[in-house]
Amino acid sequence: MNAYTYAYRGGLLENRHRVSLAILSPSGHLLAYCGNPYLAVPMRSSAKPFQALALYLSGAVERFGITPAEVALTCASHDGLEEHVALVEGYLRRIGLNPGYLACGAHPPFDPLARKALQQASQAPSVLHNNCSGKHTGMLAVALALGHSPEGYEQPEHPVQQLNLQTLRELSGQQRIPYAIDGCSVPTFVLPLAPAARMFALLAQPQAAPERYRAGLEGVFQAMRQHPELVAGPRSIDTVLMQQVPGLVAKRGADGYYGMALRETRWGPIGVALKVESGANEAREPMVVRLLEELGLLPEVELPWRRPVIHNVRGLEVGHLEARLELAWV
Repeated sequence: MNAYTYAYRGGLLENRHRVSLAILSPSGHLLAYCGNPYLAVPMRSSAKPFQALALYLSGAVERFGITPAEVALTCASHDGLEEHVALVEGYLRRIGLNPGYLACGAHPPFDPLARKALQQASQAPSVLHNNCSGKHTGMLAVALALGHSPEGYEQPEHPVQQLNLQTLRELSGQQRIPYAIDGCSVPTFVLPLAPAARMFALLAQPQAAPERYRAGLEGVFQAMRQHPELVAGPRSIDTVLMQQVPGLVAKRGADGYYGMALRETRWGPIGVALKVESGANEAREPMVVRLLEELGLLPEVELPWRRPVIHNVRGLEVGHLEARLELAWV
């Protein structure tokens, strides 16, 4: 069964973006799929909830008194709002470090209003505006809690990254996990969609995971549910969906990746991993909304991602995006 997001310009088909996705139970059973459910791709930022488990495994949560808001920020691809920047600053102070330790690099805020405000103030973006600054702060906390130097925490051989690799091996059931370097300079792990979806299913039902991970999975789930505004931002799909859909944890990743843990469905807890094969992020959001509608989980609320409009540089409406899918149930 196939899933595509179609881009229309002036009513004419311009682009067709193929989507592969997998829906799994916590026990690892494939429930439904579209395209290739075993397509192996980097998880990018959708891996952040599982990288954040190191806060619990290392004892960093207890040592530094890390709050649920800071856990949510560790899982975030935040939009660079003032609130996000201030929280990262406070998070760094809590662990006794400064922004100079962050290896993520700087980029302008994702949020258009925050980006405009920074430009109007004639201020350059800092590492704190990087959407991954919370994750990197969490990794620094883990390095300290493990008794290792925070220097080089982003390197694949550092104990922080080795702990993350072992976590993904145990939760996904995949022993051989290749990696590349993500946009923020830490390893990004490559998994088939089905094992990645199983990890999200375990996030939805931590009791099905190995015992050492259960408290962390529940802590991450609750932190993201309690602070959806910190996971992305008020105009971003992750935050809005978590505010609208009961029992949902959602996490976007770069280049068309998306992961979801769904605790309250007719099939019980489930996990979803989704990839737009062209890597087009604009094609991802309509498919995520369409999938939730297909699963009967989306309230009847107005969402800008159902049929997003395409504008040209003058702001004229020149087309739209539309997602279609037919799930293959196993």
